[in-house]
Amino acid sequence: MTRPVLLAAGGTGGHLFPAQALAHALGARGVPVELVTDERALRYGGEFPARAMHTISAATPRGGSAIDKARAVALLGLGTLQALRHLLRMRPRAVVGFGGYPSVPPLFAATLLRIPTVLHEANAVMGRANGFLAQRVDAIAAGFPLAGAPAALAGKITVTGNPLRPAALAAAQRPYPDFADGKLRLLVTGGSQGARIMADIAPPALELLPQELRERIELTQQTREEDLARVATAHARAGIVSQIAPFFADLPERIAAAHLVVARAGASTVTELAVIGRPSILVPLPHALDQDQAANAAVLAEAGAAEVVAQKDFTPQWLAARIADLFAHPELLAERARAARAVGVADAAERLADLVLALPERRSAR
Repeated sequence: MTRPVLLAAGGTGGHLFPAQALAHALGARGVPVELVTDERALRYGGEFPARAMHTISAATPRGGSAIDKARAVALLGLGTLQALRHLLRMRPRAVVGFGGYPSVPPLFAATLLRIPTVLHEANAVMGRANGFLAQRVDAIAAGFPLAGAPAALAGKITVTGNPLRPAALAAAQRPYPDFADGKLRLLVTGGSQGARIMADIAPPALELLPQELRERIELTQQTREEDLARVATAHARAGIVSQIAPFFADLPERIAAAHLVVARAGASTVTELAVIGRPSILVPLPHALDQDQAANAAVLAEAGAAEVVAQKDFTPQWLAARIADLFAHPELLAERARAARAVGVADAAERLADLVLALPERRSAR
């Protein structure tokens, strides 16, 4: 019987989507997968191709009071004990972590049991949870070249790219849409957690556009539940045809249908923009401790595929001017789409699967 691979990930889309893609790649090779995560991931459970899903105790040991930090450390310790029990039962051939503090106990427990371990870092800057584990694991798979990684880790790092779920790979087969019907298709999204800034800036920006341009726009906007009514009212007032929702399960398809995407710069978003090949305006999250979104956005900006704007400069007037200018120059949008596709790594899941499955042999050869 083939021994399974255990995947460990935090419960957000940015952690779960690459884990899901690897699970598909391993499953196609006949390797069973189990997932350990937190309760937030349960909403994705029906789509995750794992033979079993486990939740463990975890918390973020930063911010809050000293009592809160102590409680978080205690929960991570409890999670490690829970992970040890799972690992002793499963005896997996490898454990692969995808970031977020729920991935810490399983990876740490695996290192104690000398089970081969791989850490996947989706962002261009290593996160705190992954940084804690980096010295302990056997290999590090990077979604982008890692900025500022310690020299001591260089021998462990392989740039595999970020694995994409099948829906994104299918969307990548669609060519960049032309403008033959005169429509301008715009997608505004704030990432898996939503982003209020998009609800605050995009609707008034679109209202500032000339009427003849507003009449040509077909808009898809992701916005938080509490912002739906005001965003819908603003778009109706501007006479813009729009689809608005807190979450789009078919987001890769909507990226593929867009002429321009306005978004945050999370690793999954940047990766999908690259592989699908769509031009973008990116607004990195400004308060991130590691400035990971700024580093992610820089990958597309340096390739000539994206325009990056600091949140403090992201005003309705600025966005209206950029949209009007870009839609007046469709050849520039098409050029940026080609530049995005040129830096995309479509086979990242297969590259990561190769690394994971080869690790036990590589380790025994050392």
